Amino acid sequence: MEQPRAQISAMRPRSSPLDDPEKAAHAWARYRRIMRWMMTVTVGLVAGSMILLYRSNGMVSIHFYIAAALGIGFTMLLASALMGLVFLSSGTGHDETVLDPLEDQDPRRRP
Repeated sequence: MEQPRAQISAMRPRSSPLDDPEKAAHAWARYRRIMRWMMTVTVGLVAGSMILLYRSNGMVSIHFYIAAALGIGFTMLLASALMGLVFLSSGTGHDETVLDPLEDQDPRRRP
């Protein structure tokens, strides 16, 4: 049994804007720019946190300050990397090219 032409064309994956090398280069350059900015913010935040921790606790242990700096820095950089990827995906139109095979079966989308 053959499938209708409309259904076959709907099953084909749409081309992502990130497949174009020029657009991909622009998008990744923007991502790297966001990450450089967030690295600067993270370094400032970690330095400020260390100052505040020292003022409130004094010199407790060097391990305390190392753990706090690594924890704050890692959390900030991981969050900014993931959000940057969300911005990259959304800003390039890559999200719109995702094919949802259950799109016609979703009861929330019915009128």
